[in-house]
Amino acid sequence: MPAHGAEFNDGASKMIYVYHAVQTRSRSWAQVSTALQASVSQHLEAHGGKLYGIFRSQIGRPRDELSVITAWPQDRQARDEDSFFDCDDNNILSVDSRAMRPTIRPDEFLPPTRQGNFAFRWFATPAGNYDEFIALCEAAWPGFESSYDSQVLGLWRMEQSRGSTSNTFNTLLLTRRPDLAMWERSKIPIGAAEVKVREQLSRRYELCDATWVFTTTLLTARDHVDEVNWA
Repeated sequence: MPAHGAEFNDGASKMIYVYHAVQTRSRSWAQVSTALQASVSQHLEAHGGKLYGIFRSQIGRPRDELSVITAWPQDRQARDEDSFFDCDDNNILSVDSRAMRPTIRPDEFLPPTRQGNFAFRWFATPAGNYDEFIALCEAAWPGFESSYDSQVLGLWRMEQSRGSTSNTFNTLLLTRRPDLAMWERSKIPIGAAEVKVREQLSRRYELCDATWVFTTTLLTARDHVDEVNWA
């Protein structure tokens, strides 16, 4: 197994990703998303950033919250993000940003483009369990993807604040399924191969101090727009 931190990709780790929880005024999430997409070239890319995706709440988060992921070069400064989120001051109430680095995925910057059910799952894993946690992810993903028409888009580890003495690694796992029906289907294994995958994934949960999840759909999808009222 790799030593702590050795699982980072050489290619993708050259970029720092940032997860942003964007709180908007009531009934303004769609307007804010449109404003953010319109400002990518002028404000985000002008400061060296790239847009990975804008996601709207489906289950587990407030209706008027957007989940946004951006990517930046290694010398990214937190202030580089400011102009991007200044595009709609009237409707953006707050932005909570967390810098993170890719682990075994993604190995290249490849934003999702197909609509679907996108699950944001967070893990808090003790350092002593982290290597096994990573190994189980890597072992389970191929079977998970082939069994459930699903894709593991990334597993990022949150950067710790300077001087932190925490012995826990916080990670974000982003997966895409075609729809909520497949979400349920992926929890109920059929046959030996799927049972093995589920055992590996369940073992991950046992290694963690905490895990929680919410689901979204993709506002920056290129194939079709999600017009379902999930609220």
